[in-house]
Amino acid sequence: MQAAIISVGTELTTGQVVDTNAAWLAGELTQRGVQVVEHITVADDVERLANVIRRTLHESASKLMVVTGGLGPTKDDVTREAVAAAIGQPLEESTEALAQIEDFFLRLQRRMSAVDRVQAMIPRGATILPNRRGTAPGIGWIRDNGYLFALPGVPSEMKAMFVESVLPLLEGVTDKTRTLEARLHCFGIGEAKLGERLADLMNRGRNPLIGTTASGAVVTVRILATACDEAEAKSKLAADVAEVRRRLGSAVFGDAEDRLQEATARLLVRERKTVAVAESCTGGLLASSLTDVPGSSAYFLRGYVAYADQAKIDLLGVSEAMIASEGAVSEAVARAMAVGCRDASGADLALSITGIAGPSGGIPPEKPVGLVYIGLVDSTGVQVKRFLFGEHLSRDQVRDRSCKAALNLLRLRLLEGGAA
Repeated sequence: MQAAIISVGTELTTGQVVDTNAAWLAGELTQRGVQVVEHITVADDVERLANVIRRTLHESASKLMVVTGGLGPTKDDVTREAVAAAIGQPLEESTEALAQIEDFFLRLQRRMSAVDRVQAMIPRGATILPNRRGTAPGIGWIRDNGYLFALPGVPSEMKAMFVESVLPLLEGVTDKTRTLEARLHCFGIGEAKLGERLADLMNRGRNPLIGTTASGAVVTVRILATACDEAEAKSKLAADVAEVRRRLGSAVFGDAEDRLQEATARLLVRERKTVAVAESCTGGLLASSLTDVPGSSAYFLRGYVAYADQAKIDLLGVSEAMIASEGAVSEAVARAMAVGCRDASGADLALSITGIAGPSGGIPPEKPVGLVYIGLVDSTGVQVKRFLFGEHLSRDQVRDRSCKAALNLLRLRLLEGGAA
């Protein structure tokens, strides 16, 4: 079965709000073997929305249409009028829907206003979808030529209604095909190089289907496995996940919703190591990332924000002469910051970051904006890596890349067995 998802709201078409409903619905439908072929976003315009619904019902290959948003009580909530126009049925007040709305307000011990009553207007012949988390009932229109469901735009209401009301109505209509997804997140490898390593696995028409996306220097490998039943889909998925991990090795840091800090935290706990950080251009962002993870007190000891040169001298014991001769953004200072941080904190490992985040302050070509040095020290010695993230990145992007690079440097060191 093919499906279309229609999101309603001028706040979506103008970019004021990000449409998360469509992404969630697409994932849920895909897992159940439904092929989502269209995502359409329409402003709060009755005629325009009615035309889109009508076209999708009668002209597209989609047998299933899910509309989200526009079912509330205000004048810009136009979905019920558009659905009625598209299917050629008048709106009528439903006693069942009105009772549900009244009951909702009664449970909250609030008075229902006259405006809220409009939400009980349902196209003649449509099915009412109960809303247990809000006031607006959903609308179902089931005919031989397809299935139309209009759901609220509030994510919590939409998700509950889809699971509780829509899925049971689709039971037996969709085939038994199941599609399962895995995501593997990588850092320290470009999308092009990663693509070369996985080239034969990314052929069009292959099952599982493999693709990549990149965001904030993290490259995600998406694997979709489709089979006639869940067990076979799981088997196909597991085989490709193992093969992708084998080919990419330590570039893979996690899966699902993992971030670099979670992956690094797990290794710190596993190796029973502690860490401290000394930051200049990132201004505490690295410490914040490491302590974002619950239970971080088990491994994070201390963070120093040594932004000014004098702070590097006072807090970390960096030589004034070194700063004068090498510059605050240099391999030597990154090394001294890391060593001073470890000595002062007593941590097993220490990280340092010093760089030029911009948008000004660079001295090209020797020290342009985007130049960052990251130091890592443990009982075996010190390593410093130079990164040139590029002047094209914003200040926030340079800081973000710096933190991720530092976390990854620590992660790779821990994969080797941590500090001796």
